[in-house]
Amino acid sequence: MSSLTEIAQFIMSPSTLIAGAVSVLAAISVMTLMKGMVVDEQLEKRMKAVGQRREELRRMSRQNVSSGGSSLRHQDTSPYKALVEKLNLKTLLEDPKVAEKLATAGFRGPKPISTFYFFRFASPFILGALAVLYLFVLNIVKLEMNMKLLISVGAFVAGYYAPNIYISNKAQKRRESIVSAFPDALDLLLICVEAGMSIEMALQKVSAELGPSSIELAEELSLLVAELSYLPERRQAYEGLAKRTNHPGIKAVCTAMIQAEKYGTPLGTALRVMAKENRELRLSAAEKKAAALPAQLTVPMIIFFLPVLFLVILGPVFIRISDTQKAQPDAPVISEKPAAEKQ
Repeated sequence: MSSLTEIAQFIMSPSTLIAGAVSVLAAISVMTLMKGMVVDEQLEKRMKAVGQRREELRRMSRQNVSSGGSSLRHQDTSPYKALVEKLNLKTLLEDPKVAEKLATAGFRGPKPISTFYFFRFASPFILGALAVLYLFVLNIVKLEMNMKLLISVGAFVAGYYAPNIYISNKAQKRRESIVSAFPDALDLLLICVEAGMSIEMALQKVSAELGPSSIELAEELSLLVAELSYLPERRQAYEGLAKRTNHPGIKAVCTAMIQAEKYGTPLGTALRVMAKENRELRLSAAEKKAAALPAQLTVPMIIFFLPVLFLVILGPVFIRISDTQKAQPDAPVISEKPAAEKQ
């Protein structure tokens, strides 16, 4: 029993946790550097998912034709479905915009919804239990009782908001990847449309060309092609793209394309104007980020750069002074004789 306690204290000690955190950060850094090597595999996986979505839309269209309007819904195959339905978590933790939030993060269908509700219910208890185990049971960190209770409650609250924070960060990164490549996609789309391609063929060609640079945008464009082919109204496909990306520039492009198809205006003219506006938006965003860099770099320079700079400049001076003091011999002590002895 004592050995198990010692092992638990060693695992939960601050030094071990810090070492584990450093190891995890190092592994994340290595994975980030190696991420460029698996782009093709991720693109193939995303395109396979889009192909499955296209097949589902095709089956939906055929079933509507054969059965006179009945719909084919996604099947929830999540392992958390039974627990979510048994505890009625969708009513207890009701979020009317959960499907839209998950769609902006790249998660579509009922399966991610069940997974989201499960982790939103379980994560507060998991983090709270870990905090109680670390602070009260193992009692490694010596703190007052009020501080321990405050940290435990904070861990519980953080667990409740952790799934939403994860989805928000995922959606933000996905949106940035899409927006950075969208002006180039509009230029390529304009070239394809003016060359005589239909909008579906042009979108498919652009998605194939932009796959290596932005997997997320290639996936969205391929999904847009599938929805244009099988949804009852083409307007729904463009509105779905605007909702999934949730960006003003892309929403404006979708609105322009809807109006162009509705009123018969030339699509090339609308795409040319939208491409120019999106390039200007990207340039203004880059200028805004560049203008904010000096203020953001002030604190890192004070904390990290200035101490190193002072060490490089003043270090040799201190070393030379110390060597000079060591090299000088001790000065002889001159004793003055009394005046009586001199006489």
